[in-house]
Amino acid sequence: MVCLACLLPLFLVPIVNILPLLFYYIMGKVYGILGWEYRKPERVPPACPYKPAAKNDSKVGVEAVPGAPESVSEAVGVADEKRD
Repeated sequence: MVCLACLLPLFLVPIVNILPLLFYYIMGKVYGILGWEYRKPERVPPACPYKPAAKNDSKVGVEAVPGAPESVSEAVGVADEKRD
């Protein structure tokens, strides 16, 4: 004999996996009754736990001089006009 507590995960996992689909189905029906359009939200693909997300590398050793103004390469006296 196998205890019922051991069999519970076998039946619980498929039920938990179907819950989002059941929710979207019911929400689609409710929105349809109200005359609205229900669109499922876009889901993000799962991230791999072994590869961290790409991060921008900030160089710690190279720092800008504080207070130094950035140069602007624009001719003096040239008006801002839209050019085709």
